[in-house]
Amino acid sequence: MNIATSAVAQGGPFLSALKLFGSYLSGLKYPAIGITGLLALWWLGGKMIENSPDLVAFASFAPGPTFDALIYLVSSGEIWTTIIASLKRILAGLFWGIVIGVPFGILIGYMDTALKITNVPFQFLRMISPLAWMPIAVLAFETWDSAIVFLIVMATVWPIMFSTAHGVRRIDPNWFKVARNLGADGIQMLRRIILPAVMSDVMAGIRLAVGVAWVVLVPAEYLGVTSGLGYAINDARDTLAYDVLAAIVVVIGLIGYCLDSVCGALVKRTNWHAE
Repeated sequence: MNIATSAVAQGGPFLSALKLFGSYLSGLKYPAIGITGLLALWWLGGKMIENSPDLVAFASFAPGPTFDALIYLVSSGEIWTTIIASLKRILAGLFWGIVIGVPFGILIGYMDTALKITNVPFQFLRMISPLAWMPIAVLAFETWDSAIVFLIVMATVWPIMFSTAHGVRRIDPNWFKVARNLGADGIQMLRRIILPAVMSDVMAGIRLAVGVAWVVLVPAEYLGVTSGLGYAINDARDTLAYDVLAAIVVVIGLIGYCLDSVCGALVKRTNWHAE
C-alpha cells in the first residue's frame, strides 16, 4: 500500500507536467492552422509568379528562396546590425513618446479646462500622418537619426497621451476625495492613486504606439540613413535581390509580433481590474 501510494505521489508531478504540456500544444492548434494557411497562400502566389512570363523576374519572392536568404542573413550575422539599428530608433522614439504623452495625458484627463483647451489642436495634430512631418524633420534636425526619431515620436505620442487621459477619467472621483481627507498632496495622489490606476491604460497606449511606430519606421528609414530594416529593404530593391527583400519583410513581421506580444503581456500584468 505504501509502495503504491509512493508511486502515485511520484507520478503526480509528471502527470501534471504532461497535462500542462498537452494544454500548451492544444493552444497552438489554431495558430498553427493560420500560419499553415498563410504559407500555403504564399506558396501558391509564388507558383503563379513563377509561371507568369511577365512576373518570372520576381520569382524569388516565393517561400523557398526567401527562407534560404533568411538563413544566410541570420547565419552570416548581417541581419543583426540592421535589427539593432532599427530597434534603437524605435526605443528612442518610444521613450520620448512616453515622456511627453504620459504627463500630458494625466493633465488633460485630470483637468477639464486643460482638456477643453487642448482637445481641438491635439486632435488636429493627431490626424496628420507622421510621415507628413518628414520635410520639417529634415530641416529641424542635424542628423538623419534624429529626424527619424522625431517621426516615431509623432507616431507614438498620441495613442499614449489619449489612452492615459482615458484612464485618468475612469478613476472614481471618490478616491480623490478620500485621499484629500487623509491629507494627501498632489504628488502623493499622483504616486498612490493616478499612476497605479492608469498603468494598464498607459501600457495599452504603448502597445498601440509600438504598432504604429513599427509601421512608420520602414518608410522613415528610406530617409538618408545607411542602416536599419527600411534601408535594407530599399537596398535590396535597388539591387533586385528580391529574396533578401522578402526575408527582411519576414524579419519585420516577426519582430513586430514579438514586440506586440511583450506589450500585450505587460498590459495583462498591469491590469489590476482583471486581478
